[in-house]
Amino acid sequence: MEIVGLIPAGGKGERISPLPCSKEVYPIGFGFGEERKSFRSKVVSQFLLEKIRKAKILKCYVVIREGKWDIPAYFQDGKMLGMHLAYLLMDLPFGVPYTVDQAYPFIQNSMVAFGFPDILFEPDDAFVRLIEKQANSGADLVLGLFPASEPQSVDMVEVDPFGSVRRIIKKPSQTALEYTWVIALWTPVFMDLLHEYITDFKMEYKVDKGGRFQAGAKELTMGDVIQIALRKGLKTESVLFPDHRCIDIGTPENLFKAHYEKDF
Repeated sequence: MEIVGLIPAGGKGERISPLPCSKEVYPIGFGFGEERKSFRSKVVSQFLLEKIRKAKILKCYVVIREGKWDIPAYFQDGKMLGMHLAYLLMDLPFGVPYTVDQAYPFIQNSMVAFGFPDILFEPDDAFVRLIEKQANSGADLVLGLFPASEPQSVDMVEVDPFGSVRRIIKKPSQTALEYTWVIALWTPVFMDLLHEYITDFKMEYKVDKGGRFQAGAKELTMGDVIQIALRKGLKTESVLFPDHRCIDIGTPENLFKAHYEKDF
């Protein structure tokens, strides 16, 4: 089965505004250019794309919102990364699941490698290891888990001794759990579930093209969809990266850390 990359890049980046560009193309480090002949700056989302490319995934869809034209202007067709990039325009701005669902017609029959473009993480072969885990386990969904430095602001993941995911706890005020998920690999089974859930949610709350919600509706997260998948019995496994870290550059404090503490 073909594996394609999927990156949601529709966020406004309000926590670190104002910026002179979309946060996904904010320069954060350095690396070599084509054929290692030049030394050049690297933007935030480039680190994720390079890790996807490391897993020999050559096709990737990037979902953007109107106005974030500097992302395709920077990466263009993906040649600079040795990849094929395509860009989709997001529809409803009510959370990442809506952004992901925008790619459904293009990726519904593929395996998907998913990551957030504003989160830096190690190691370089992280997606390689997720692909190996899926191949060995036959899982519908594999999560890449990293130690959480701020459990109260992320999805915390409980796993059994064998690495199977038991549940997701969203932004707990207190928890003994140690890991959060940062990247994922899923099959068409999970993608179909996400699409059906979003479709049902839009019907239930009468979400229209103008972006109007019926009272009582809430913004959805990928954690919500993963919890649905667990309740429906989808086989969900994990790969732990206990000796590596991740950092979300979406806050001023973390953006500072990414700049000055360590290069990814």
